[in-house]
Amino acid sequence: MRSRVPLVAQQVNPLSTLLDAELHIAGSAILWREIIGNGFGLAAAVGGMRRRVWAWPVGIAGNALLFTVFVGGVFNTPQQLNMAGQAGRQLMFIAVSVFGWWQWYRHARLDTGLEHRGVVPRWATRRERVLLVAAMLLGTVAFAQLFAWIGSYGPWAEAWIFTGSVLATYGMARGLAEFWLIWIAVDVVGVPLLLKAGYYPSATLYLIYAGFVAWGFAVWVRTMRTESTTTDTQQAVTVSGHTATG
Repeated sequence: MRSRVPLVAQQVNPLSTLLDAELHIAGSAILWREIIGNGFGLAAAVGGMRRRVWAWPVGIAGNALLFTVFVGGVFNTPQQLNMAGQAGRQLMFIAVSVFGWWQWYRHARLDTGLEHRGVVPRWATRRERVLLVAAMLLGTVAFAQLFAWIGSYGPWAEAWIFTGSVLATYGMARGLAEFWLIWIAVDVVGVPLLLKAGYYPSATLYLIYAGFVAWGFAVWVRTMRTESTTTDTQQAVTVSGHTATG
């Protein structure tokens, strides 16, 4: 009589499955977590354009996934590249997004409408613009030295992207319309870098972002003009009312 060998059910770890899952296109392996993480990023950008508070936690989820992608030597990505600037950028996003989430949530609580707006967009002051430009230049130089020292891939490009991402995210949290323009500057450098490194989903998303960012900028400018006109009209009505009663 044959002895029966008991079948042991193989346990599936959802986290390991997500980390290891790949999509193969034209002989190239692409991690699903890179695709999903960038999908979260695009959804967060849509929420940011519409000034929705939920944009921040959705973005944080995408940042956490993309962090594992860009630390390739640790999390075993097909590229096997450690891009310190890109990985650090995701950690920075998470930290600044907590600040932005709180800022927008606090502002949205004051809105009694059905669609809460997290921020009132505005142009940066002249002083703020000077500080943004100075921070962009100095930050790029400083982080390029750091990334080169730790052996990151493309230190100068990564430094530009990292610094611009910090400033753009901070500008978004403060409601500065110029943050869209900073993103365009980031995309111009980010697309060639990611294509060269083999991160094709991220490079594709950067290209999509470029068009989306231009659209978002136009939406915010139109919103500022509309709200400015509404405010001027309300002030004119108030002054007229005081004059009539006086």
